[in-house]
Amino acid sequence: MDIILASGSPRRRELLERAQLDFSLLSVDIDETQYDNELPKDYIERMVATKADAAIQQLNDSIATNKDEFAEQLLILTSDTIGVLADGQTVLVKPTDREHAYSMWQQMSDNVHEVWTAVQASQVSLLPKDTNTANHKHMFQVVNQQKITERTEVSFIPLTAEMMSEYWDSSEPADKAGGYGIQGLGAAWVSRINGSYTNVVGLPLAQTLALIKEMREMGAEPINSPKIDG
Repeated sequence: MDIILASGSPRRRELLERAQLDFSLLSVDIDETQYDNELPKDYIERMVATKADAAIQQLNDSIATNKDEFAEQLLILTSDTIGVLADGQTVLVKPTDREHAYSMWQQMSDNVHEVWTAVQASQVSLLPKDTNTANHKHMFQVVNQQKITERTEVSFIPLTAEMMSEYWDSSEPADKAGGYGIQGLGAAWVSRINGSYTNVVGLPLAQTLALIKEMREMGAEPINSPKIDG
């Protein structure tokens, strides 16, 4: 079963490459705005589901002209990472500007937060769009989905205004949840972690590989009257 990583994150790509996994890339663009009063768990699970829907839609839009290029079964991986403050409610996302980054960092300074990553694996098969009519157009449809969420506790040292200013000017924080990268200059702010390091980078690698293995084993079984979501 061919694997597609539906993500533009270079960190997730690099982690899967380290595991010597064969996969293709598909970048998806969705609205990542958190709803008012939306809990972190609900938000992150909605993100990976929405990314999966967008990826499947892109694939189906391409079928008309490129049908022969696709395998009949695909495994689509979607992932989303957020930080969550100790209150369990406040979500730390990618900073929109310097002021937003400073606001998050001040709350994380000399404190503990968690990094949550949700990973969804969607097995899709190329099936007739409608078996009850003369319409024999095929499209990718979901036959199985599994989802995991990993949490890692991260402790920060006390941060000064000078430290925050220098870090923002490095340009590293701009595209990272919580505005820092543990694999880069942001490592200097981390006093300790409790849990998966790769989760803080952006993808819990061991857990994701176990999920892929499980989905591949399930995908090897014959599909009988698959349940189609949506």
